[in-house]
Amino acid sequence: MDVYEAVTSRRAVRGFTGRPVSREVLQRVLSAAAWAPSGSNLQPWHVYVVTGEPLAEIKRRAGARLAAGEPWDEREYEMYPAVLKSPYQERRAAFGRERYSALGVTREDWEARQRAASGNWQCFGAPAALFCYVDRDLGRPQWSDLGMYLQTVMLLLRAEGLHSCPQMAWSVYRKTVAEILRPPEELILFCGMSIGSQDAAEQYIRTGRAPLDETVTFVGSR
Repeated sequence: MDVYEAVTSRRAVRGFTGRPVSREVLQRVLSAAAWAPSGSNLQPWHVYVVTGEPLAEIKRRAGARLAAGEPWDEREYEMYPAVLKSPYQERRAAFGRERYSALGVTREDWEARQRAASGNWQCFGAPAALFCYVDRDLGRPQWSDLGMYLQTVMLLLRAEGLHSCPQMAWSVYRKTVAEILRPPEELILFCGMSIGSQDAAEQYIRTGRAPLDETVTFVGSR
């Protein structure tokens, strides 16, 4: 699989088979991903890779909290601005329509939307997950480094024939994750990522992308 195919075939999969992902593959992917760029080579990512019983326990505890109606943990960072201006609000709304229409869920059916969202905290059935932390003393440029690192991980997973789903949703169950992983206090959970083989029965609509001239300006000669 070349780089172009890895980029265009990568997507947030929300339905995985239970087929295990070997530690050898995960080590190979993460060893290569360590070469992702970061400002002054700070390499600000702190990653926990979780499989087997520890991951099952995280899922159980998250499911129990959800079933009990417990409130979410207070977010340690803002996922989106309180008010999204154009064109970002329109893009987010279009994603929501596409996502839930693939599941046959209407905008008005709040309970069904909640059930669909609850799959996040079961890793959509994935047998492996990583949880990416960052030191709370670092700044926005280092958070952007996390994005480059995680994208590198996701593309390498595609090269291995695997899929993934990055999930900021885990930030609202950060205390549940911390009960199992016991990260140092100075770390903030940025996101989780579900990893595995795509379930062919998953229902989805491939989300589109803005035309190039909406996001890119060429300056200079042809």
